[in-house]
This record gives sequence, C-alpha cells and structure tokens, in this order.
Amino acid sequence: MSEKNMIVITGAAGFIGSCMVARLNASGRENLILVDDFNRPEKATNLRGKKFLDRIDRHVFFDWLETEAAEVEVVYHLGARTDTTEFNTAIFNELNLNYTKTVWNICTAENIPLVYASSAATYGLGEKGYKDDHALVPGLKPLNPYGESKNNFDKWALEQEEEPPRWYGLKFFNVYGPNEYHKGRMASVVWHAFHQIKTSGEMKLFRSHNPEYKDGEQLRDFVYVKDVVDVCLHLSNAPAKSGLYNLGTGKARSFNDLAVHTFKAMGLEPKISYIDTPEDIRDTYQYFTQAQMAKLKKAGYDRAFFTLEEGITDYVRNYLTKNTPY
Repeated sequence: MSEKNMIVITGAAGFIGSCMVARLNASGRENLILVDDFNRPEKATNLRGKKFLDRIDRHVFFDWLETEAAEVEVVYHLGARTDTTEFNTAIFNELNLNYTKTVWNICTAENIPLVYASSAATYGLGEKGYKDDHALVPGLKPLNPYGESKNNFDKWALEQEEEPPRWYGLKFFNVYGPNEYHKGRMASVVWHAFHQIKTSGEMKLFRSHNPEYKDGEQLRDFVYVKDVVDVCLHLSNAPAKSGLYNLGTGKARSFNDLAVHTFKAMGLEPKISYIDTPEDIRDTYQYFTQAQMAKLKKAGYDRAFFTLEEGITDYVRNYLTKNTPY
C-alpha cells in the first residue's frame, strides 16, 4: 500500500479552507489536494501563492477519493453552504448534509481520519447553553436551515456504528479573518466595519431589540481564523477522542468592542451609530454566544487564542489594509 501522504481540504478556495491551505504550507506541507467549485473567479485570490498538488472539482471528488484513498492522510471537510439567510432546505440537504454523509462513509470505508466543520449555529438561541456535550445534540433548536443542516449531520454522525478511525466535528463560533472578502453579506462584522469606516469614516451597528442588552452590547464569541486552523491541525495530529468540539475563544465580546478596536487598528477615533436589525433576521438574532472550551483543552489544546484586540489588529493591518490574502 502507498504511504498516506496527501492531505485533502474541501472548500479550499473559500474562507477557512484557504487559510487551512496557508497554515499547512507554513508547516511545510505542500502535498495538498484542494477541493471546491473552482468556477467562482471571485475566490481566486485566496489561492494566490499557495502550494498544492492538485485541484479537484467537488462534483467529481468522491470518485477521486475512492480511487486515491490509500494515499490520503486526512480529510479536512471545510466546504459548505453557509448563508444563514438562505431558506431553501434542499440546497442545505444536498451540500451540507448529504455531501458530508458521503465524505464520512468514504473516510470510514477507507480508514481516513476526518475533521469537518460544524457550527455554533446548531445552538440556536442558546436555550441549552453552549456546551459541546453529545447528549444535548438531539434537543438543540437551530434558528435557520443552515444551522439545522449542521445539527442534522452532527446527530447523524453520533448515531453511526461505523465511523472514520478518528473524527472531529468542530462547532465554529463567529470566525473572522483574512480571505473572506468574497462572502458579501456573510462576511464577518470586522470585514464590514473596516470597509464602512474606510468609506464613510463611521460604523453602523445593529440596534438592540432586546431590553436586556444596550445598543451594540450584543455579545458574540469572535474567534480568529488563524486559531481555527491551528485547532484543526492539532486535532488531526493528536490522539484526541473523536467527537464534537466547540471552537471559539470561550470569551464573549460586544460589537461595540469590535468596532472600537477596528477604528484603533486603522488609527482612527471611534464614530459609532446604530440602525435597526433587518427584519429578515431580527426574530432569529442571537444576543449572546460563548463557547465552553473545557473539552478542547482536555484534548490537549493549550495554546492561547488571539484576543479580539490582537486578532483585529493583525487582520486590519496585515491583510485588509494591504489588500492581501493569507
């Protein structure tokens, strides 16, 4: 049998996937197989300067994987439809649920470790908290079809008697960082803040429609993409127990904090105002998210995460200002 020395990254031209490619290149790995829909030219910049073996269209990826499985070391399945304002469940069933089931089944049959992207959107309004406890998964109530698709796969994975030799479903919280410019409305608040400030000199945040929170004091667990890919790399290389893991910082921060530090990173005085939250997302708007991170720490990940201030400063000064990818 051939030595397992190829690494597969799906969603490789997208936000987190392309950062995973950059991180692997930085660690000396160039034997990468990139999987995506490469017919979207707006994402081409994300792969500029990256080193890899081949690019495989996602529509023919399964045939490739079954043929080349003996040489695949690990699959990072980071590709997904992530639009939280899309309500066509058929799209999510195809791209997030069924596609991931096929990836899982092939990895199981071919004995390939799997790291895949779940989401903190599975937690809904956080009625049951934000603990990555498998027992809570069946009772979670996501707020949109995107979150439902991610939770439906998590539930399915936990029901399987046959599984990859090691598998990790990572519940990404609010990820921000370089290589997200193509995401439009779904780009992070940091990205939108930078461009609003650059254009108008001010930042408009969503007004609070919840009396328990002041305007701009809605809280999120913002996690820098460089930490996200470091955790992916750690779990794929460590003998951690298979299962679902939160991937946030464990510390919720306000949108006001985010805006203020974006101004500071740009060398400007803060100028913040508030607008109504759009009606199409108002009823499903999360006012608080914060990952419980004990499980990941127990799995041996002991590196300090970027603080919000550190992450924004790196992102703004080294990527957004220079208009360069990671």
